[in-house]
Amino acid sequence: MARAGAIVGAVLRLLKSAVEPGITTKELDEIAYKEITRRGGKPTFKGYRGFPASICASVNEEIVHGIPGKKILREGDIVKMDVGATLEGFIGDAAISVPVGAVSEDAQRLIDDTRQSLLEGIKAARPGGRIGDIGAAVQEYSETRGYGVVREYVGHGVGRFLHEDPQVPNCGQAGRGPLLRPGMCIAIEPMLNIGGWQTRILDDQWTVVTADGSLSAHFEHTIAIDEDGPVILTVPDDSEDLKKDLP
Repeated sequence: MARAGAIVGAVLRLLKSAVEPGITTKELDEIAYKEITRRGGKPTFKGYRGFPASICASVNEEIVHGIPGKKILREGDIVKMDVGATLEGFIGDAAISVPVGAVSEDAQRLIDDTRQSLLEGIKAARPGGRIGDIGAAVQEYSETRGYGVVREYVGHGVGRFLHEDPQVPNCGQAGRGPLLRPGMCIAIEPMLNIGGWQTRILDDQWTVVTADGSLSAHFEHTIAIDEDGPVILTVPDDSEDLKKDLP
């Protein structure tokens, strides 16, 4: 799991450095494919339930599951890149939101707060706790800052399959839900909107957007529950500062 996660972290770092006005989401997908395979992995998303690409690339009001294509990133956009890599049968899954050039203060604040909401969720993922502790931490942090917390799409267990039990909602009550036990691996992935939390799906049957057209951001890490607390798995092997490149 850690080795698969390290591939994901390295790919996201590379994608972040590649984001600039004028690049297409398809070009970002190609970068990811080449890097995942160069490191000996396989793109987990490609072909998953018919998904046609190696990464999800969602722009502005697109929340998750955007299909890479001819869309050109422009100054002021937010692009969300979700990456999965499979290595020796195990999966790593993580996502980041990146500003394209100079963005508005509201957009940058949304990115920063969504990243922090993920960290709040991770801090709450302690052995002996409950899944609800994670969602409650994300929700409290996010809603006190005025964001809509997406409810229809949630985090999940991850291991040999991309989506395993338990589901990991981004809202809920502390002390409720499945017990967090050492050895569990889960993906925590808050999605915050500047507007309401409601969503809809585009005609491609993949891309999820905000119902009110407001900006959205998304961050995700795969973590392991250790005896001493959560361990982030989806960071590059050579990362000296988790917060420098990834949340």
